Amino acid sequence: MPDSKQSDVLIIGSGAAGLTAALNLADRFKVTVLAKGGLSEGSTAWAQGGIAAVLEPGDTFESHIEDTMVAGAGLNDRATVEFVVESAPAAIERLAALGVPFNMDGDARHLTREGGHSHRRIVHVDDATGWAVQEALTRAAAAHPNITLIPDMVAIDLATGRHEERYSGSGHVWGVYAVNRATGRVELYTARATILATGGAGRTYLFSTAPRGATGDGIAMAWRAGCRVSNMEFMQFHPTCLYNLEVKNFLITEAVRGEGGHLLIPETGYRFMPDFDDRAELAPRDIVARAIDHEIKRLGLDYVHLDISHKGPDFVKEHFPNIYEKLMGLGIDMTKDPIPVVPAQHYTCGGVVIDLNGRTDLPGLYAAGECSESGLHGANRLASNSLLECFVFGEAAAKHINAHWDELPEPPPIRAWDESRVEDSDEEVVIKQNWTEIRRFMWNYVGIVRTTKRLERAQHRIRLLTEEVNDYYGHFRVTPDLIELRNLLQTADLIVRSALHRHESRGLHYTLDYPEMLPDAIDTVLIP
Repeated sequence: MPDSKQSDVLIIGSGAAGLTAALNLADRFKVTVLAKGGLSEGSTAWAQGGIAAVLEPGDTFESHIEDTMVAGAGLNDRATVEFVVESAPAAIERLAALGVPFNMDGDARHLTREGGHSHRRIVHVDDATGWAVQEALTRAAAAHPNITLIPDMVAIDLATGRHEERYSGSGHVWGVYAVNRATGRVELYTARATILATGGAGRTYLFSTAPRGATGDGIAMAWRAGCRVSNMEFMQFHPTCLYNLEVKNFLITEAVRGEGGHLLIPETGYRFMPDFDDRAELAPRDIVARAIDHEIKRLGLDYVHLDISHKGPDFVKEHFPNIYEKLMGLGIDMTKDPIPVVPAQHYTCGGVVIDLNGRTDLPGLYAAGECSESGLHGANRLASNSLLECFVFGEAAAKHINAHWDELPEPPPIRAWDESRVEDSDEEVVIKQNWTEIRRFMWNYVGIVRTTKRLERAQHRIRLLTEEVNDYYGHFRVTPDLIELRNLLQTADLIVRSALHRHESRGLHYTLDYPEMLPDAIDTVLIP
């Protein structure tokens, strides 16, 4: 097979979902994990809040299931919710065994509460849970002799039947073509099974808490290969991102509100959330984000205030040491002063359609984590269910591969990437201009509150940019920035198409043209 690097299982993405799958496969198989940048640069390391699990006396699986279904506005798949919720305590124990130093209250794990939860059930490591989880998983994966971790590989497209040297017509996925950042060359990685764990599409928007690399790569690649994509209109906007002209994506965790923080109007100090929901600051994220957006637009504000100073300096420093330190470096003392916050895109609830085994529509291809749509989140993700989904479906995909290994054929000869007909571009400004344009019109037209006219305006711009980007892609050598631009545009198209299909307001999709929720909950499924 020309220029192919072959392993048993290929995993694209080195966050919680990808590394969980790798560790569950490596005792039996040779596993290659490709990271787009550094091994810890994905969304997992950015997660501040924690992981939801039923651990408190008096809490029940049924309560966690119900909270998840309520947040998801009835669009969740109940079987999926039950599967994930009931798997949560065991997932926490496995993480602890890997060395994740969860906060403790004596002999029990300290549990906090977040918006939408009826009980304290969030296990955490101070306010940097994701970083602790990423460190533990990376350390374990790096120590395993059957796992090869390769950073700085930017995936272009999945290798499928149409890339076989002798075209078979099958939709089987055999691996991926990826650009090596160090050499600029395209390399082919093949395997009997491939797992997408590429994260979400937050960088489609101007303001996002997601890392720089969250450009919807796995979703776009799976769509181009022939997978169904579902519920892309449900983009979660976190209510409280720090408003700072220099630091544009620092998240103020949900737990600040969970531990008693109040949302206030600047100048007057008026606490406005009780006007919008009986749960006030503990309402689900979509309600809180829309309330903040409403007040900012109504009063012409740049931000609102999040204030927890009434809880006392020792309490604040103990519960939020990393946020406290970060804000002090910016001249904000959260033990005395309110924090200026605005909503920002935070999580992609839709994605590549998978079943309870993590299988996509294409043989040989699995997906887990934020790039997937399992039925867990429905129309809105409940706080701290995201890392949980990564662990549960990373393990589920690994279990299915283990159980059905003999049904997965060896990859046939796959054609190498043809770079002979292209040349380097001297117009990189085109990529920068288009990237900025996409993120601005998505923020303005496809944000927290939508209308049909705004969505149609966005769709028109997407069509024009798609022609331009496709022409550019066909004539010049691929680069990481070009790959991301192409995927951003594809993801934006899927978001807008999904939003135009939904003639109601449900969960994270709120449109002024259809403000009511329809009686029947129906997924938006797009078919290539």
